[in-house]
Amino acid sequence: MLVAVASQHGLAIDQHFGHARAFRIYRLEDGRCTLIEDREVDHYCHGHTGDQSAMQKILHTISDCRAVFVAKIGDGPTEKLAKRGIEAVADYAWEEIEPSLLAYARTLADG
Repeated sequence: MLVAVASQHGLAIDQHFGHARAFRIYRLEDGRCTLIEDREVDHYCHGHTGDQSAMQKILHTISDCRAVFVAKIGDGPTEKLAKRGIEAVADYAWEEIEPSLLAYARTLADG
């Protein structure tokens, strides 16, 4: 399964969904986590408003992902992602990427 991560420097899940300029794409399989690529996107959040064309680009860019890991995300983007079958995950905010992704994968496997 593929997941997207909002991270400034690739160490922690430390970016707000709307502030991300890129998402790091990881493959989770067989108890392993592998960085596949970085996918650039346009900045979505502009204060209290969002750029809808940027949101559409983000949705398209991560459409093959099962989840997106963020430090924070609003209700509107969460609902738009859910309609596309993408789970917004903020439970691991500010934590290291790989241990967080592996913990998430274990929760899915445990049912």
